Amino acid sequence: MCGIAGFVSSRLPDEDIPGRITSMLSSIHHRGPDEAGYYLDDGVAMGTVRLAIIDQASGAQPMSDPAGRYWICFNGELYNHVELREELTRLGRPFRTKSDTEVVLQAWIQWGPACLERFNGAFALAIRDSATKTLVLARDRYGKRPLFYTEHDRALLFASEMKAFTAVPGFRFAFDPRELASVYALWAPLPDRTPFQGIRQVPMGGLLTVENGRHTVTQYEELRVDAPAFDGDERDAVAFVRETLRRSVELRLRSDVEVGVYLSGGLDSSIVTKLATEQSSHQVRTFSVEFQDKTYDESSSQQLVASHLGTLHSSLNISHRDIAGSFADAVWHAEVPAFRTSFVPMYLLSRHVRDSGIKTVLSGEGADEAFLGYSLFRETMLRDSWNTLSEDERVRRLSTLHPELAHFGSARKAHLLGLFQQFSTERTPGLFSHELRYQNGMFATRLLKDPGDPLEPMRELVRTTPGYDALSAVQKAQWIEYKTLLSGYLLATQGERSSLAHSVENRCPFLDPAVVRAAASVNLRYDDGSDEKAILKKAFAADLPQWTVSRPKQPYRAPGSAVFKDERPDCLELVLSENELRRIDCVNPAFAGKLVSKIMRTPVEEISTKEDQAFVYLLSTVILNRQYVLGEHARPMDAAAGRMNLRTVVDHRLGAVPAEAAR
Repeated sequence: MCGIAGFVSSRLPDEDIPGRITSMLSSIHHRGPDEAGYYLDDGVAMGTVRLAIIDQASGAQPMSDPAGRYWICFNGELYNHVELREELTRLGRPFRTKSDTEVVLQAWIQWGPACLERFNGAFALAIRDSATKTLVLARDRYGKRPLFYTEHDRALLFASEMKAFTAVPGFRFAFDPRELASVYALWAPLPDRTPFQGIRQVPMGGLLTVENGRHTVTQYEELRVDAPAFDGDERDAVAFVRETLRRSVELRLRSDVEVGVYLSGGLDSSIVTKLATEQSSHQVRTFSVEFQDKTYDESSSQQLVASHLGTLHSSLNISHRDIAGSFADAVWHAEVPAFRTSFVPMYLLSRHVRDSGIKTVLSGEGADEAFLGYSLFRETMLRDSWNTLSEDERVRRLSTLHPELAHFGSARKAHLLGLFQQFSTERTPGLFSHELRYQNGMFATRLLKDPGDPLEPMRELVRTTPGYDALSAVQKAQWIEYKTLLSGYLLATQGERSSLAHSVENRCPFLDPAVVRAAASVNLRYDDGSDEKAILKKAFAADLPQWTVSRPKQPYRAPGSAVFKDERPDCLELVLSENELRRIDCVNPAFAGKLVSKIMRTPVEEISTKEDQAFVYLLSTVILNRQYVLGEHARPMDAAAGRMNLRTVVDHRLGAVPAEAAR
């Protein structure tokens, strides 16, 4: 795991290039504090800050092939590097290290862009061909690792985090009102978007090529959520799912450092923990958050699983004060407005994990998307079949949708029946599954003066995606989840950005391509919406406590606006001030002020979900405005970043002889 950054520019004076790339790398030093390096060629600079996981001794970056033609900066892990190395060795490719980075480079030389489809990993990369003067950027198929780019002063800049662009003289952040509205409505940015003007992401499964001063973006792999139905009985399906997951965890335990596990106490992380304990030669260390607010606390479930599996368990107790006090710092790392505070406890947990001596963890992200674990999927099945059901069956299935939410109780039966009847037919083409959810996000867009049509970018995406119309309603729901909430929030704000803030790498066994395919092949044959993750539960029922397998899903949540009302951190003053709200050109200060006033004077239990989400959105947006747009009160650069261990510095400018800095 690492961070990468660089630029392509034909205008920058030679003497300015080393300082600029060093400053860019320094700004993301938290991603890879073990070592750093950069490569320079005519008009090109690219570098890496490295978190050494595989081949710690000789895996320094940037890395080249023996001839010095190709150079790579690699952020991530290639889990099937052992198998690919063996295949490439048989084809005559030479290796000088044991690192997965060199496997990626040699695979590119051997197969070109086609190699990306062979990769089982989480990555973002930059590869320079010094002979053809081309630069290629690529990102993994599920968007596990970030990669941003922008044009500034006739230069193309790229980096693992947008904050690296602040190191470039003259670069300025500015909110894009339409993109900000899209983030509010969808709960996350679309795969190639950001809320800032002119800054894009290389999309998941995407490839950006820079050649002759121009760049193009293409897809090397499209997201697939369909698969042929599993050819076997239920017993065979159970064995198939179990073995596929076992192999996925085995691959992700490949590491030259100890690997821990995030244990939430739910089914998914418990399965990952079980498989890790089976295959580890030492006692597995597990980590979790618990809450002083018992409404959100799952510590008893976590301790039950840890005791059952015999892990060395450590938990971090989170208070309202902890969330309020760390919110601004966590937002600085996230770089995107958030609708929940749940990423803050994960930000704090990663610090605890790193302080415990662990820098790689497994987690359960992706399980709900792959195995239809969210109530959203059962809700979609219910709405899709609504007009064929009796009223008794409608009531029964409604009562099982959200056991954790009070407003889905029997007291609101009539309201819920009316609501689901209203949304039993598609209103927004292609977005049937998410129409109810997007109502909350659309409320938040009222915070903006001119949100336009916040759903238009999403509608355009599904309109232009080949094969989307042929998917079932539930498969469309999966596709949207992969493209939005998973890649844009769960893997980003709550996942990668929170963990890498403290130099901790997160690996996701449920996002192995083989696991995703396996789930797609068994889901709709064995899951009718009555019992989520039915096959997954049966595959591991004998290995876990009965309570863990049988209890209804409890989504990970954290307290929202209540923490700011209770603790009143300094950042709260930003939304209490009308002058501060007016400093954001795109914000509607009148509506924002009314929302804040209502939140502050209303008892917590009377604040609706959509109001709570809108408040967290507003607060995080105002903080980002101060940190990035105005450049005030930004998080100071870690002093250690100024003392980066630059182990590999190669200068090819003007035909200079390659030279490596003293180690």
